[in-house]
Amino acid sequence: MLRKDFLWGGAIAAHQAEGAWDADGKGVSCSDVETIGGNGIPRRLTDGVIPGEIYPNHEGIHFYENYKEDIALFAEMGFKGFRTSIAWTRIFPNGDDDKPNEAGLQFYDRLFDECHKYGIEPIVTLSHFEMPYHLAKKYNGFTDRRCIEFFLRFARVCFERYQTKVKYWMTFNEINNQADINQHNLIQEGAVILREGDDPEYIMYLSAHHELVASALAVKAAHEINPDLMVGCMIGMNGVYPATCDPQDVMNALGAMHQKYYFAEVHARGHYPKHILKKFERKGYPDFILPEDKEILEQGKVDYIAFSYYMSFASSHKRGNKDFDYTSDDFVRNTCLKASDWGWQIDPLGLRWCLSWFHDRFELPMMIVENGFGAYDKAGEDGVIDDQYRIDYLKEHIQALKDAVEYEGVDLLGYMMWSPIDIVSASTGEYDKRYGFIHVNRTNEGEGDFSRSKKKSFHWYKHVIETNGEEL
Repeated sequence: MLRKDFLWGGAIAAHQAEGAWDADGKGVSCSDVETIGGNGIPRRLTDGVIPGEIYPNHEGIHFYENYKEDIALFAEMGFKGFRTSIAWTRIFPNGDDDKPNEAGLQFYDRLFDECHKYGIEPIVTLSHFEMPYHLAKKYNGFTDRRCIEFFLRFARVCFERYQTKVKYWMTFNEINNQADINQHNLIQEGAVILREGDDPEYIMYLSAHHELVASALAVKAAHEINPDLMVGCMIGMNGVYPATCDPQDVMNALGAMHQKYYFAEVHARGHYPKHILKKFERKGYPDFILPEDKEILEQGKVDYIAFSYYMSFASSHKRGNKDFDYTSDDFVRNTCLKASDWGWQIDPLGLRWCLSWFHDRFELPMMIVENGFGAYDKAGEDGVIDDQYRIDYLKEHIQALKDAVEYEGVDLLGYMMWSPIDIVSASTGEYDKRYGFIHVNRTNEGEGDFSRSKKKSFHWYKHVIETNGEEL
């Protein structure tokens, strides 16, 4: 049985929903220079905002103007919690500004007050794929240690301003996406722009390290400002299974888990695991982990672990490497599982596996802050979207988290479904990849008036919350 104060709710990100990309003193974020993509079509990173290009984040779903109506709909479903992020560029437009933008601070005051009006607990991520573009251009993001101080300044302002309005915080969203070397991940996570002659892997580890130090400093600062604040890490979690029982596949899957989730070890235990240090040694990377960094990491351990879960992976050993170092090329299709229209494998039991994996290692409270099903939705003749496929997906995943609590004793604080309202996809920049209980009338082609309507799943989730997950 779930705890009586279980936080049922949903999650969005500022850059995917707010729009108003240049309103009230907001600066340009890295997401503001990513174009629209599509299913199988990657987003492009442009050198600044280019006239004629389509940037869906500029509009989002007009949440900046419509947040009161949207939160009222969340309240109608019975939300106990609402996860969102603070757009760094609303507070510090360039990222390295000396003083914060008061208009941006006031917006989040109003947003959090509106949540509390309905008894909804705000759950806030500081950096969710929306770092200031100025930091990318001037410093190459978190490859420069100065960005640690810029982030800490931003975090301190937020903690001090909202300490009575926000209890649960996270530092960097899906920080471990920096296990896969590509420009999309690096710009979203660390405002890093790859340049000719760069060693992309080294750049990735360097940027990630500076973020881990910044995160630890933020945790320490939050506890100094208000000991009641709870600061967690946020991990993009997808369990990696061996493709077969061949011991080589088993070791290869272990290597993938090492690479993708050492971030959780650093956040929760306050130091790097030896396997990643040995990898740095093999690679011959300069020692960017300074002696003072080790002390900072030890002092800034997180209070809880938050994570997203959408799918699992299967790994096959193909390269004959004795180190079993991870590469995404080792991933193969798990023939035991079905997949979404975007090729994401559907594995409800994998959520229970991931909860147990975290629990076994860290024995910290956890929160699922993203779990959802992206699909092409189509309204019926009555105008209502019958998204039973979404209900089926969520029902099975909620049952899995309940089983993890009952059978493994997992300490689970809450479940933030992604996303309760249709928003812009972070990976593809689409409107047509829909997750919500609430339909937003907008298409990839720029058609639609952004009006809201309830899908079948809206009423289902309301009942789930009413029964504290007992009736699915």
